[in-house]
Amino acid sequence: MTGALREGQTFAGDSLLVRYVNLVKLPHTLFALPFALLGVLAASRVASVTARTVALVVIAFSAARWAAMGFNRIADLPFDARNPRTMNRELPRGTLTTAQAGISVTVAAALFILSSALLNPLCMILSPVALAWVLAYSLSKRFTWWPHLWLGVSLAIAPVGGYLAVTGHWSRPAWLLLAVSAAVATWVAGFDIFYALPDAAFDRDNGLRSAVVRLGERRAILLARLLHAMTIPGLALFGFGAGFGPWYYAGLAVAAGILVYEHRLVRPGDLSRLDAAFFTMNGVMSVTVFAFALVDSALA
Repeated sequence: MTGALREGQTFAGDSLLVRYVNLVKLPHTLFALPFALLGVLAASRVASVTARTVALVVIAFSAARWAAMGFNRIADLPFDARNPRTMNRELPRGTLTTAQAGISVTVAAALFILSSALLNPLCMILSPVALAWVLAYSLSKRFTWWPHLWLGVSLAIAPVGGYLAVTGHWSRPAWLLLAVSAAVATWVAGFDIFYALPDAAFDRDNGLRSAVVRLGERRAILLARLLHAMTIPGLALFGFGAGFGPWYYAGLAVAAGILVYEHRLVRPGDLSRLDAAFFTMNGVMSVTVFAFALVDSALA
């Protein structure tokens, strides 16, 4: 196997703010935030949307992700300190303490609960459940071979939350939010399998579980392909139920091309282009789907 996923997507500098931003890999918010906004966009077809609601959705999503990532860094510290790929993260290097990370997690969690409460009663009631689920992901590699699906469900909360923030109730038809949740979950689970590829040997030696450890590199990549094969149909079904038009489906065609290209970058025995497949292509894909949906709504 050649190549390895770098711990990139970080900012230069030693200020406390930069260290916090790098701790939670803030640029990775771009992966799923567009899908939260896609939920808002779909809901706007059946209810009015205000700038306040959009702002609160962005704040809630960003806060939940910050809390989840910060907790992940704390929970994984014993492993990160021994893994060559992660030993230069902020906590293993000591540029941030676990207390500092814990404070940021607590503040982010409180901000998520508060912003959810300011949206509507349903979001307030569901927010502790959603928070518990995304925090528990950090422990999932200890007891399940499929933590990628756990992460997929965690980020699938984004479009559901965006929709509920606007409407205050489940979608009609009921399968609308199930379709977009399945699409996001399979997309995330597939690319998280990619992310786990370089750590297979370390995870195996340290008693951590993943699909790569369970299946091996070749079959794990095949599983990622199967998962991503379900992503576009799920998004298409969601688009149909939400009433999106031709621009949305043009965006899905572009997204499908991105996924195909992503899988051409990653092959068994050669992970040299994994960084581009994981970081670049997935960020582009989520933005593409939302951008075309936005154009479709604007022209409707």
